[in-house]
Amino acid sequence: MEQEEQTRYIVYDTESVVDGELLGRVLYREEGLTGEAAIERYLEEQGDPDAFIPVAFQVPVAISVARVSSDYRLLDISCLDDPSFEPMEMTRLFWAGVEHYRAAALVDFNGRGFDIPLMTLNAFRFGISCPAYFSDDRFGHRYRYTDKHIDLMDWLTEYGASRIRGGLNLLAKMLGKPGKMGTSGGQVAGLYAEGKLREINDYCMHDVLDTYFVFLRSRVLTGELPLEREQALVDEVRDWLVERSDETEALRVYLDNFGDWDPTPFAS
Repeated sequence: MEQEEQTRYIVYDTESVVDGELLGRVLYREEGLTGEAAIERYLEEQGDPDAFIPVAFQVPVAISVARVSSDYRLLDISCLDDPSFEPMEMTRLFWAGVEHYRAAALVDFNGRGFDIPLMTLNAFRFGISCPAYFSDDRFGHRYRYTDKHIDLMDWLTEYGASRIRGGLNLLAKMLGKPGKMGTSGGQVAGLYAEGKLREINDYCMHDVLDTYFVFLRSRVLTGELPLEREQALVDEVRDWLVERSDETEALRVYLDNFGDWDPTPFAS
């Protein structure tokens, strides 16, 4: 069987920045503000320099994708449109992948709240079609309780009935995995302004690896994956990272912070 035929899950993450010019044209048209000034004005109005600017005004600057087999093995991981990381091309490649691997389920963390709206609105912006996603609205990817889209945050919070303070970082660290390692989503805009696209994409790839391990544990909860097999897969991925760490800096950093699962409460 060819490797692409084995792809059953697409685990992904995105990072984005605000299109200040669009924000200015929509909210401050009469004032002729620059993009930077429009963002500053919006944040001032919110009374919070860290306020979230709606996803409709954002464009992707990093998209990392991992392909996972039906038996939950990690097949590969990459950042789209490396090394250019151009928003339109990354968006095109993302939807082309969904179209190509049309039998695969999407797996993310808060994808319904952020990543999918980001990718949908940018497909709209750039005029990109994906019939496998947008033409299937009944129990397909877009149906909230479908098995074709597993939003792990939605799933672990009883579909929004509770909250997870700490999010993906918390869950990854519960499993002994790196979680946040100095970079967070709040730093992406600053890194982008400095032209540090590689750092943003490395951070995005780390989040995908964390999401993959959280996904494995979620399948233990459902009974689809025995705990012993999950731990064997974790060991396999560690070996997989060792093999590739010399050629990919992001994987080396993740491996350097890779830990073992210790469920003991109050462990230091």
